[in-house]
Amino acid sequence: MSMIRDLRAAVRPALRRGGTPYEYDATRDASSSTAVVDCAVYREGMRASAPCGPAEAMRRVRAEGGFAWIGLHEPTEQEFAGIAREFNLHPLAVEDAVHAHQRPKLERYDDTLFTVFKTIHYVEHAELTATSEVVETGEVMCFTGEDFIITVRHGGQGSLRALRHRLEQDPPLLAKGPSAVLHAIADQVVDGYIAVADAVQDDIDEVEIDVFSAPSKGSSRGGDAGRIYQLKREVLEFKRAVTPLMRPMQLLSERPMRLVDPDIQKYFRDVADHLARVHEQVVAFDDLLNSILQANLAQASVAQNEDMRKITSWAAIFAVPTMIAGIYGMNFTHMPELKWKYGYPMVMIVTVAICVSIHRGFKRNGWL
Repeated sequence: MSMIRDLRAAVRPALRRGGTPYEYDATRDASSSTAVVDCAVYREGMRASAPCGPAEAMRRVRAEGGFAWIGLHEPTEQEFAGIAREFNLHPLAVEDAVHAHQRPKLERYDDTLFTVFKTIHYVEHAELTATSEVVETGEVMCFTGEDFIITVRHGGQGSLRALRHRLEQDPPLLAKGPSAVLHAIADQVVDGYIAVADAVQDDIDEVEIDVFSAPSKGSSRGGDAGRIYQLKREVLEFKRAVTPLMRPMQLLSERPMRLVDPDIQKYFRDVADHLARVHEQVVAFDDLLNSILQANLAQASVAQNEDMRKITSWAAIFAVPTMIAGIYGMNFTHMPELKWKYGYPMVMIVTVAICVSIHRGFKRNGWL
């Protein structure tokens, strides 16, 4: 992954500026072909009509008030350097935002809150197999200041474009400032978790039904173990996104923060409640899959024991004619019934009778 990331960092700037790597120019227009997806100034909940770049947006905010919302998608270090200087972002947070693959967290650097969210997307599949991908993950990082919010998105899903348009339709909420945008992002991420949890529940129900239903002729119980283990791995990926976010949501909903409007903090409590419910579901998924996997392995073991009992039963039945044939195959001159006319039919009748008796006994005991 690091090699691919380094290659992208080297190639993408060259493609954008005619083949020459460059350091991001914060004064460029937001609509140009940079990592900036959207850049806007908001005053009293309304978007300023004139387009601008990040540096121009901050000049307008400092001169006329309001706040700036800058959205980026997978910026390189060169592309993000100008914005980092313009907004005085901490180098550690900048490094995390550029390289991604971070745990969900909330950190404070001077007058900026740095928040990391993991986005989860459910991958549709016609049938769950041992190699099915169930969830895809991405990341959204937020730098929240008093008069700006910078969102950095990684991954092919989790777009914030629809969210921005929805917020622009609610000026009273957007007028609360950057913390309103931070809450909306957190709410969208957690709502995504709820939708994925419902879809994963359907997959688990399907696997559970398959494991505990009667096996079809020729099928093997052990074949379900691969699907269960794959689903468990995907649930673990889901859990890694949900569990670390519990503490940041608790802090945002309970601890007074200067950068979070008190009215918005009440909304964070609702997000924290939804996240707690999803967390309980994911933990339950993990425990349930453990139980299903153990049940599947137990069924496979029982099936093997049944096969061994059948093999042993038939071996015991065939041991009788083998023993009798072995006795009468010995080369002794004086043996009972050796000269008797009905000796052979009698031996055959006795052999069959013993075998039938043993078979019936095994049948009664459930071995056959």
